[in-house]
Amino acid sequence: MKRSLIGFSFLMVLHDPGLCQTTKAKTAFYIVLNSLTKTCTIVDRMPQADTPNITLATDAIYETRLEAEAAIRTVKPCN
Repeated sequence: MKRSLIGFSFLMVLHDPGLCQTTKAKTAFYIVLNSLTKTCTIVDRMPQADTPNITLATDAIYETRLEAEAAIRTVKPCN
């Protein structure tokens, strides 16, 4: 009895994380600055913190690629 109760509770713990995320996350675009080449690019993922020469050019998060392309012209490090 004890073994089946432990097994059942273990299965419930493994099953719960699948229920937490019910909706898909919105796409986000970021403007990233490469400090070695001094160029900016638009990416759809947050850059890794362990990359020394790739940083965010601005703290803004853009919902569409068109918004990011319009904003890249106004960001100071990218000009």
